[in-house]
This record gives sequence, C-alpha cells and structure tokens, in this order.
Amino acid sequence: MENDEAIIHRNISIIQETMERMCQKSGRNTDSVKLMAVTKTMDQKAVEAAMKAGITLFGENRVQEALEKYTPMPKNVSLHLIGHLQRNKAKRAAGFFACIESIDKYETAAVLDTLCSEQKIMLPILLEMNTSGEESKNGYLDADSLFRDLEKILELQHITVQGLMTIGPFTGDTGRIREAFSRLRDTLDGVKTRFAIPQCRELSMGMTGDYEIAIAEGSTIVRIGTGIFGGRNT
Repeated sequence: MENDEAIIHRNISIIQETMERMCQKSGRNTDSVKLMAVTKTMDQKAVEAAMKAGITLFGENRVQEALEKYTPMPKNVSLHLIGHLQRNKAKRAAGFFACIESIDKYETAAVLDTLCSEQKIMLPILLEMNTSGEESKNGYLDADSLFRDLEKILELQHITVQGLMTIGPFTGDTGRIREAFSRLRDTLDGVKTRFAIPQCRELSMGMTGDYEIAIAEGSTIVRIGTGIFGGRNT
C-alpha cells in the first residue's frame, strides 16, 4: 500500500503529464504554465513531500498559517499568498511572500508599498478579478475598475504588477468556466494595450477541477491543492 508521500508524488506526476498534454493540445510550450501546490490546511510532511517531488512554487490562503508552516523559508521555494489579504495582516505579509496574488484594492497595495519602502524591497503582486460575479468571491468586478486602480498602483515605487488572478465559478458548466477564464485573459490583453508593463504577463487561474480549461484559455499558473494532497484537513 502506498504511503502518503508516494501518493503525493504520483498525483504530481499525473497533473504534470496532464498539463503537458493540454499545452501541446493548445499549441503552447510545455514550460509556459507553472504548477503551484496549494498547501492550505496541509501539514509539514505534505509540504516536504511536494518539495521532494520537485515542486518549488507554493500557495497559502492565510498569512498566519503560512508563517507557521514556512518559517524559516525553505531554500528554492517561492511562496505566494492567494487568499484575501486583510490590511491588518499586511505588515506580516510584506517581505515574507514572494508574491501576493489577491490584491483587489488600491488602498491595500498602498499599505504594502509603504511597508516595502521601509524594508527597502520590491513586492510582486497580481490583481484579483471576480470574473464570475459570484458574491462569495473577492476581486474587481469589471475591467474598468481594475484599470482605474492599476493606474494609481503603477505610481507606487515598491510594488510591481506581474499579472492577474481569478477563481473560476463553482459550477459544472464548462461554458461558464471557460467564459470566466477568457474574460481574465481579455482583461490582461487590455492591460497590455493601455499600460506599458513589460513584466505583466501572468494569468493565475485554474484549480483542481478546472485547470485543464484554464490552460486552454492561457493560464500561466495553475493552483492545485486537492489534486495533489487529497481532501483538506479541517
């Protein structure tokens, strides 16, 4: 019987093979999509097993849980915050995460900029968009509001915008899922047209249930938790 580490290794291999197949099917380079292991509620052994399988990109939803799990930060690991960032947690997040993917307000970016200025560091961020319009989700509801905030965020000296992020709709309707992902891609195209941001090219979209659709629609980062680690620990 396989142990937990062997199962995690096998799951990662299956996902990587599927990612490669979807890239080839979509006419994309196989290295154009990065696999992020989402370790929300997972224990240290699960994280270490994913590292042993070659994963270097990880995602966490909560600042406190990330601090407990990734302090000290393992070598060669890039940790992203993918959950909503409350401003009272910003001080602990700045300088700890390699990227914050969930910025949906100029004010949050401005607070982070001040903190990063004090630490003399640059912080990469992604702007989160609510492409499905579901009330349970955070993010900009339309491209115009995102563009307005982006114009101000670009004036910040210690923040670098590297792309956009979204969570697909919670539905089995593949048409709706595809529409949400294509909307994010179209918004990024709009960003490239309106703003001169050479490094702004990431599309973080796609999770365990919909990452194949996301890759077909241009995702550059897929965020996989259950598909790697199995059911969440509660």
